[in-house]
Amino acid sequence: MGRRHMCGVEEVQVESWEAVDARQRSYPNIGQLLDFCFRSETPLEQLIDIEEISDGQLELPGLSFSNSDDLTAALKELEQEINRAQLSDDEVELLRRFRNATAENRRMILQILGG
Repeated sequence: MGRRHMCGVEEVQVESWEAVDARQRSYPNIGQLLDFCFRSETPLEQLIDIEEISDGQLELPGLSFSNSDDLTAALKELEQEINRAQLSDDEVELLRRFRNATAENRRMILQILGG
Protein backbone atom coordinates (compact mmCIF):
# COMPACT_ATOMS: atom_id res chain seq x y z
CA MET A 1 0.00 0.00 0.00
CA GLY A 2 1.31 3.50 -0.81
CA ARG A 3 1.97 6.34 1.57
CA ARG A 4 -1.05 8.24 2.88
CA HIS A 5 -1.48 11.97 2.42
CA MET A 6 -2.41 14.15 5.41
CA CYS A 7 -6.06 13.96 4.33
CA GLY A 8 -6.16 10.16 4.39
CA VAL A 9 -5.95 9.55 0.64
CA GLU A 10 -3.21 7.61 -1.14
CA GLU A 11 -0.26 9.65 -2.35
CA VAL A 12 -0.83 8.36 -5.89
CA GLN A 13 -4.28 10.02 -5.82
CA VAL A 14 -2.73 13.37 -4.85
CA GLU A 15 -0.21 12.97 -7.68
CA SER A 16 -3.15 12.45 -10.04
CA TRP A 17 -4.75 15.70 -8.83
CA GLU A 18 -1.49 17.50 -9.61
CA ALA A 19 -0.86 15.87 -13.01
CA VAL A 20 0.35 18.30 -15.67
CA ASP A 21 -1.35 16.34 -18.47
CA ALA A 22 -5.09 17.07 -18.19
CA ARG A 23 -5.86 13.61 -19.65
CA GLN A 24 -4.12 11.99 -16.68
CA ARG A 25 -5.53 14.37 -14.07
CA SER A 26 -8.30 13.56 -11.62
CA TYR A 27 -10.00 15.86 -9.13
CA PRO A 28 -10.81 15.59 -5.43
CA ASN A 29 -14.44 15.32 -4.45
CA ILE A 30 -16.03 18.08 -2.38
CA GLY A 31 -15.34 16.31 0.91
CA GLN A 32 -11.66 15.77 0.10
CA LEU A 33 -11.27 19.37 -1.06
CA LEU A 34 -12.84 20.81 2.09
CA ASP A 35 -10.88 18.40 4.28
CA PHE A 36 -7.66 19.61 2.68
CA CYS A 37 -8.67 23.26 3.19
CA PHE A 38 -9.36 22.70 6.90
CA ARG A 39 -6.26 20.59 7.57
CA SER A 40 -3.88 22.86 5.66
CA GLU A 41 -5.63 26.10 6.69
CA THR A 42 -5.72 27.04 3.01
CA PRO A 43 -8.61 29.16 1.68
CA LEU A 44 -10.65 27.35 -0.97
CA GLU A 45 -10.12 30.17 -3.48
CA GLN A 46 -6.36 29.48 -3.42
CA LEU A 47 -6.92 25.88 -4.50
CA ILE A 48 -9.41 26.50 -7.29
CA ASP A 49 -8.15 28.24 -10.41
CA ILE A 50 -11.14 30.23 -11.59
CA GLU A 51 -10.48 31.72 -14.99
CA GLU A 52 -12.44 34.55 -16.58
CA ILE A 53 -16.09 33.54 -16.68
CA SER A 54 -17.47 34.60 -20.05
CA ASP A 55 -21.09 33.50 -19.82
CA GLY A 56 -21.62 33.97 -16.10
CA GLN A 57 -21.67 30.19 -15.52
CA LEU A 58 -19.03 28.80 -13.20
CA GLU A 59 -17.78 25.39 -14.29
CA LEU A 60 -15.33 23.35 -12.27
CA PRO A 61 -13.65 20.22 -13.65
CA GLY A 62 -15.47 17.14 -12.44
CA LEU A 63 -18.58 19.12 -11.50
CA SER A 64 -21.15 19.79 -14.20
CA PHE A 65 -24.75 20.82 -13.82
CA SER A 66 -27.40 20.34 -16.47
CA ASN A 67 -30.17 22.20 -14.68
CA SER A 68 -30.95 24.09 -11.48
CA ASP A 69 -32.14 20.94 -9.71
CA ASP A 70 -28.66 19.44 -10.06
CA LEU A 71 -27.09 22.66 -8.80
CA THR A 72 -29.42 22.70 -5.80
CA ALA A 73 -28.47 19.11 -4.95
CA ALA A 74 -24.76 19.91 -5.33
CA LEU A 75 -25.07 22.97 -3.08
CA LYS A 76 -26.93 20.89 -0.49
CA GLU A 77 -24.15 18.29 -0.59
CA LEU A 78 -21.56 21.06 -0.21
CA GLU A 79 -23.43 22.45 2.81
CA GLN A 80 -23.54 18.97 4.38
CA GLU A 81 -19.80 18.52 3.84
CA ILE A 82 -19.07 21.92 5.39
CA ASN A 83 -21.24 21.05 8.40
CA ARG A 84 -19.53 17.66 8.69
CA ALA A 85 -16.10 19.28 8.63
CA GLN A 86 -16.92 21.91 11.26
CA LEU A 87 -15.27 21.17 14.59
CA SER A 88 -17.45 20.64 17.65
CA ASP A 89 -16.69 22.58 20.85
CA ASP A 90 -15.05 19.45 22.30
CA GLU A 91 -12.88 19.04 19.19
CA VAL A 92 -11.81 22.69 19.33
CA GLU A 93 -10.83 22.25 22.98
CA LEU A 94 -8.89 19.05 22.21
CA LEU A 95 -7.07 20.77 19.37
CA ARG A 96 -6.21 23.75 21.58
CA ARG A 97 -4.84 21.47 24.29
CA PHE A 98 -2.94 19.36 21.74
CA ARG A 99 -1.28 22.45 20.27
CA ASN A 100 -0.25 23.60 23.76
CA ALA A 101 1.13 20.17 24.72
CA THR A 102 4.82 19.32 24.78
CA ALA A 103 6.25 17.28 21.91
CA GLU A 104 6.48 14.23 24.19
CA ASN A 105 2.83 14.55 25.24
CA ARG A 106 1.79 14.92 21.60
CA ARG A 107 3.58 11.67 20.74
CA MET A 108 1.83 9.90 23.62
CA ILE A 109 -1.57 11.26 22.56
CA LEU A 110 -1.03 10.10 18.98
CA GLN A 111 0.02 6.66 20.22
CA ILE A 112 -3.11 6.41 22.36
CA LEU A 113 -5.24 7.39 19.35
CA GLY A 114 -3.45 4.83 17.18
CA GLY A 115 -1.74 7.40 14.96
